[in-house]
Amino acid sequence: MLPAEAFDNEGFLRDLGEWSPEVAIQIALTEELTLTNPHWEVINLLREYYDLYDSSPAMRPLVKFCGLKLGADRGRSIYLMSLFPGSPAKLGSKIAGLPKPDNCL
Repeated sequence: MLPAEAFDNEGFLRDLGEWSPEVAIQIALTEELTLTNPHWEVINLLREYYDLYDSSPAMRPLVKFCGLKLGADRGRSIYLMSLFPGSPAKLGSKIAGLPKPDNCL
């Protein structure tokens, strides 16, 4: 379990190298989420996207990337919102240990 100072004031990791699946669970618990296999699919895709493009995706690119990788039924914003309520790109990136997407408030 990481100490509070490992996170910024919005709960994002300060050092992306400290991320692990256990840290993802820790972050998810602060957001009152229990991670299931569908959550992990998206978390892994977020990390893959970051590795490819060196940035966290905004909502539209995330939806498109999920559609390409997981199929049209899971490449929809309504599906992502069911997993990561509010702002799926922002919340998903936070749990995946990535920086906040540029266009998220």
